[in-house]
Amino acid sequence: MPIEDIHEFITELEKNGELKRVKTEVDSNLEIAEILRREMYSNGSAILFENVKGYDIPVLGNAFGSMKRLEIGLEMTDFTEIGQRIADMTKMDIPSGFLNKIKKLPELSKMASSFPKAETRGPVTEITSSDASFDDLPILKSWPNDAGRFITLGLVATKHPETGVRNLGVYRMQVIDKTHAIMHWQKHKRGAHHGDISKDRGEKIPVAIIIGGEPATIFSSIAPVPEGLDKYLFAGITRKQGIKTVKCKTIDLDVPANAEIVLEGYVDPEDTRDEGPFGDHTGYYTPAEPFPTFTLTGIMRRKDPIYVTTVVGKPILEDAYIGKVIERSFLPLIRMLQPEVVDYSMPAAGWFQGLAIISIKKRYPGQAKKVMMGLWGMGQLSLTKMFVVVD
Repeated sequence: MPIEDIHEFITELEKNGELKRVKTEVDSNLEIAEILRREMYSNGSAILFENVKGYDIPVLGNAFGSMKRLEIGLEMTDFTEIGQRIADMTKMDIPSGFLNKIKKLPELSKMASSFPKAETRGPVTEITSSDASFDDLPILKSWPNDAGRFITLGLVATKHPETGVRNLGVYRMQVIDKTHAIMHWQKHKRGAHHGDISKDRGEKIPVAIIIGGEPATIFSSIAPVPEGLDKYLFAGITRKQGIKTVKCKTIDLDVPANAEIVLEGYVDPEDTRDEGPFGDHTGYYTPAEPFPTFTLTGIMRRKDPIYVTTVVGKPILEDAYIGKVIERSFLPLIRMLQPEVVDYSMPAAGWFQGLAIISIKKRYPGQAKKVMMGLWGMGQLSLTKMFVVVD
């Protein structure tokens, strides 16, 4: 059975010697982030901080900070399986004729099992309130010159205002007071696209911030899936079993039933404020820029929630391992669109978007240029600064 939530994930990490528990009191202001970075730089473990100063909620960090931990969470060792499942689904023909359809039933049944399943309640609905505050959560400040506390591993749920296709993305959020935070969704991100459509319609967009959930759902939120693919379905494809969802209480959105915490609210595209500076994955601070504001309207949470976070900085940290799994996962899809591609690598030292090395089976002059131009037009690869193509 797939891992259902963060609590099960912690149990599996501990069984495999991939988790440390810290019972000594620690501070969410700089201290936890520094401990997590030092642990990652020494190829260390995931850490569960059980005694966070001023809070009764534990903090989990570095949960995906090694290939072994990702193998445990996603329950696979060959991550190209994920992309291959999507490729197989896109190639699947729905046959005509009763007998032919009967023959296809096993494949169709396997696909159907990946779809999300709506529930009336779940662990995340154990406590609900419209009197919510960011101050109740042990949100970290990671670097001395950061503009404040940032939610760094919140799964930002939106849906397309016209088609209803659901999206999950991981966009950092700078907390500015008890009920407001700045949403750092860049223009090329799908959440920002949904926000722009709402702005054109003169509307605010409902948004839910999900903390925790199935490891596959967290991974799916980060993964740059093909346009139009529902992220909740992608999570089901990844884990070979659909995730369970519940309705939010104050907004019209579905969220994973097995999450730890769900922060409900809306983004007002017209209300922008300066976000940053923020110590980023490049090893430098990103300067302040205007982004839209999120307003908190309600909270759902477990009775015993765990706050899941990540820290970024000079490589190699947790994001490098997640990036490597994304790289492996999408190789089959790249091959489907560019058949001459044999393999590719996006080294952590190049910050992933800085450099991609592509191996091709060359058949004619100029083929490398053709491959590069094709890849520069594909999703997140469009942000890559340099391609190196080798035979």
